Amino acid sequence: MDAMETSGAGGVLAAVSDELSGAVQRAGASVVAIHARRRIPSSGVHWRAGVIVTAHHTLERDADIRVTLHDGRSVTAQLAGRDAGTDLAVLRAPLDDVPVAQQSAAALAVGRIVLALGRPWEGDVTASLGVISALGGEYRTWHGGRIDRLVRLDISIQDGFSGGPLVDARGEVLGINTSGLARRGAVTVPATTVDRVTTTLLEKGRVARGYLGVGLQPVRLTEALRRATARETSIGLLVTHVEGDGPAERAGVLLGDIVVGVNGRAVRDLRDVAAQLGPESIGQRVPFDVLRGGRAASIEIEVLERSGGEEE
Repeated sequence: MDAMETSGAGGVLAAVSDELSGAVQRAGASVVAIHARRRIPSSGVHWRAGVIVTAHHTLERDADIRVTLHDGRSVTAQLAGRDAGTDLAVLRAPLDDVPVAQQSAAALAVGRIVLALGRPWEGDVTASLGVISALGGEYRTWHGGRIDRLVRLDISIQDGFSGGPLVDARGEVLGINTSGLARRGAVTVPATTVDRVTTTLLEKGRVARGYLGVGLQPVRLTEALRRATARETSIGLLVTHVEGDGPAERAGVLLGDIVVGVNGRAVRDLRDVAAQLGPESIGQRVPFDVLRGGRAASIEIEVLERSGGEEE
């Protein structure tokens, strides 16, 4: 490689480096440190005027929340609402002169260079560089939250980064990063989901979800049970606990029943049940296909609103 080629390559790398550094500076002004747990702070994003979005699992208390801004100032924030299902929480704070994050209108794409930003200390913003490693469709979390799209990252989300933004090379925000929704690696809650949940939390303080009052555990069906279901499935959900005077007990669900379908859809894991327990299900009588004593039966359960702490 001659001097001109080396100079050209170096110039390109320098330009890319400058662009990424500029993206961090542009987006970093809207990233805050949130003091609501022991050890190091978590991160948050000034998502709308006076509204901060962060990761639900990083808030260990609902009051006495302090926020450090990009210029070192400290303000007090009030919890507007939180949602374990999407691992999002919303705070209100006086942020009149703090930039609001600029959301990206570009489509997500595998291989796209992205930056995970955080402010886990009271100093400068920190950054990790990587790519979007995988994309998928809409999915339900283990807590029943609806995420508009699966976004996996080839980035290590360090301590304090959860609740911070995923930004593109222009410094525009693609979503909120969290380590609280996946057992392995980091995921991003896309901006469309963040917007939807933020609106609901600001209006109602919570995202309503249904509950049944049962404990369920996946089990493999025997050949005889598979024939009894009249479904092409080898997995069911064994009822391991029935809450006293809960919706399931009132409907006649018994310990040892095996749930194989909900609302006409086959179930293989808890997410399949959670998918049927959205806000629209509350107050509705939902049909459950079960196996009891080796025979198929149908039970209608009136879904009630989850108030916190209940099982499915």
